[in-house]
Amino acid sequence: MSTHRKHLRHGVAFASVAALGLTLAACSSDDGSGSGEESSAEGGDKGTITLGYIPAWTDGLSTAYLLDAKLTEAGYTVEHQEISEAGVLYTALADGDVDIYPSAWPEVTHADYMEQYEGSIEDLSTYYDNAKLTFAVPEYTDIDSIDELADNADMFDSTIVGIEPGAGLTRVTKESVIPTYGLDEAGYTLQESSTTAMLTELEQATENEEDIVVTLWRPFWANSAYPVKDLEDPEGALGDSEGLHFLATEGFSDEYPEVADWIGGMTLDDEQFGTLENSVVNDNPDDPAAGVEAWLEENGDAVGSIDS
Repeated sequence: MSTHRKHLRHGVAFASVAALGLTLAACSSDDGSGSGEESSAEGGDKGTITLGYIPAWTDGLSTAYLLDAKLTEAGYTVEHQEISEAGVLYTALADGDVDIYPSAWPEVTHADYMEQYEGSIEDLSTYYDNAKLTFAVPEYTDIDSIDELADNADMFDSTIVGIEPGAGLTRVTKESVIPTYGLDEAGYTLQESSTTAMLTELEQATENEEDIVVTLWRPFWANSAYPVKDLEDPEGALGDSEGLHFLATEGFSDEYPEVADWIGGMTLDDEQFGTLENSVVNDNPDDPAAGVEAWLEENGDAVGSIDS
């Protein structure tokens, strides 16, 4: 990000982070090692652009490294900020300590953050238009709808296995799904943890053919990696499907118009997004940059290049 904008806003955003007791962790974008160094030596002198994302949310991880590859190729220096909570990420974006949030959910899941920071965040584009929140169970579990959970609490030890406390999915689960379907009256509790912890429990349960109900979303690689099925949501408590967006800090498109134009024209369909996330998360779990490089060899035309 530009020096003047970073100096003006740096103190505010990180004071907010400290107040929430959460952390921002800089990581290298050249090899995914988390060394805290800047992007690879291939970066140029067109400016420094900071990408902020929650690494456990692999749609953002994948698109961050996709942006990194193309920005570095075009002569920009790229820095990454790994952030632990959505609220902190939106604060950092609004305050200018993060330039771009790849793969945000601003229409439904994070609508409250967008309202909070109205006027401080630019919406650059919608790159994917069919994202949705879900409740999921293993394929062998003998229910098919959320409205069956209340009568089968014992099957799941009265527990819904969730993700990060600050996630929009967690808020929707607590404020909408649980009361709508009477799951609180049925004795259910939402186990708030992290995406990684949720996936660990899901993997263990499916390996042992045990019943479990988890909060999930689409698109997400776990839906194909594990034998799970979405539960029907007849009351629509999880909300409508929504788009995944590239968001930027206010003033970004004025400072980097060529980047904003390029991002504004980027769209990915189901197959393109699925193969990108699979290449990053499953084929190259220790090197997301390599996963993006492999994907670009087959799909480079889908994203084009930045015009100087």
